[in-house]
Amino acid sequence: MLVAGFAGAGIASAKDKAGKAEPNTQVPMGSTHYAATGFPDRIVASPGQDAATAFAVAWRTDASVSQPVLELVLAGDSPDVGTPRVLRATTTPLQSENGVSHHHRVDVDGLKPDTLYAYRVQGKDTWGAWNHFRTAASADTPLTLLYFGDTQNKNLSLVSRVIRQAWRTTPDARLALFAGDLVSGGDGQDDSEWAEWFEAGNWMLQGTAIAPAPGNHEYREEFEDTPQEHRVLGNHWPVTFALPKNGPSETAKTTYWFDYQNVRVAVIDGTSALDLGTGEAQAKWLDKVLSENTRPWSIVLIHQPFYSPRAERDNVKLVEQVLPVIRKHKVDLVLQGHDHTYGRRGDADNTITPVFIVSVAGPKQYRLSDYARKTMKPVGEDTQLYQVLHLDAQKLTYESRTATGRLYDKFDLVRDANGDKRVVEHAEGRIAPRDCARSVSPKGREDRCWE
Repeated sequence: MLVAGFAGAGIASAKDKAGKAEPNTQVPMGSTHYAATGFPDRIVASPGQDAATAFAVAWRTDASVSQPVLELVLAGDSPDVGTPRVLRATTTPLQSENGVSHHHRVDVDGLKPDTLYAYRVQGKDTWGAWNHFRTAASADTPLTLLYFGDTQNKNLSLVSRVIRQAWRTTPDARLALFAGDLVSGGDGQDDSEWAEWFEAGNWMLQGTAIAPAPGNHEYREEFEDTPQEHRVLGNHWPVTFALPKNGPSETAKTTYWFDYQNVRVAVIDGTSALDLGTGEAQAKWLDKVLSENTRPWSIVLIHQPFYSPRAERDNVKLVEQVLPVIRKHKVDLVLQGHDHTYGRRGDADNTITPVFIVSVAGPKQYRLSDYARKTMKPVGEDTQLYQVLHLDAQKLTYESRTATGRLYDKFDLVRDANGDKRVVEHAEGRIAPRDCARSVSPKGREDRCWE
């Protein structure tokens, strides 16, 4: 049985074994349900370069609102919040299939570490809710963070359950990393997809430090199917998030770093490195960022994998230009997406670090290559996942869990008194590795497990 009236393919019931794949959004054809209004929405907080003293907030309204304000107070137990600090936003217009919207950004600095603040953002003659946001603590304070692979498709329908399960099982998470391809479409057709990504994350995005990497689907093709065809960063990315502005000039809108308690996180734009020739510039920048790291742990977040678990995906420029810097500084974890499967492995030279991980949070599921099955352990297909990391001065504990919260992978990185590290595997409690049981996807593709 098909549900009529939705954009794209119809929705198949669970009983329809040959049913078509569900569309990417739940918006009926021609609907402008997600058009901007005078009420603030798409509110998302991100860490400042020093997350102990700064964070930033982005939000959206319709075009009637220009340069609204953000109000900030120390969070307290009384409804009398006191006299707020008032900060004026910068505003950027955006044209999409849902009309013109205004996107606002405020950078908040001069804050106290490990302090709970309350903030709200302004719309047209109205305000959003007071949201709580705690700044990062000192570098010697243990940290819990979340990591999500590609969300990309059916964010409201199927990604939302993964994010909610992650938050339900890890309420103490202070930071959330997203490995790119948050949505699927290109400019002019993806504003509703962005809206449903925000619906899926909802209040987690407002009260947690959110740090995404750009994926290839955050780009669009200009002059498509002509000799002049090339990638251009989509118009949504620069206005949707209020990210640190400390990347190299070549990728100023997409590459950045920040310190959060005991970890330094560097975010790389793999698409730009592969397709726009910025790999060497990003590698030089990354070398400096990692050379100056004073934190006990380091993470590189990037969309495209250095070791791909999917067949026929060799990201040669990344391997040649960026991987040597990651090896030089013995980065602890390289967190990746793009290949819509799960796989973990060490480096080719068998050093303890870096540890390379590919994961997927959304329902789009690919198939593993034979090479991945030989070189990665564990691996997985047909499984929506989220990851939980616990870090203290001497140990990093990594867990990958399924959409229902079951343990899929777990290990520790342990530092000894000399600073050397070793990997401790935790096999107990893990479910068996999952393989795709379908010969073809709902759309008949043999290279995918699910659309």
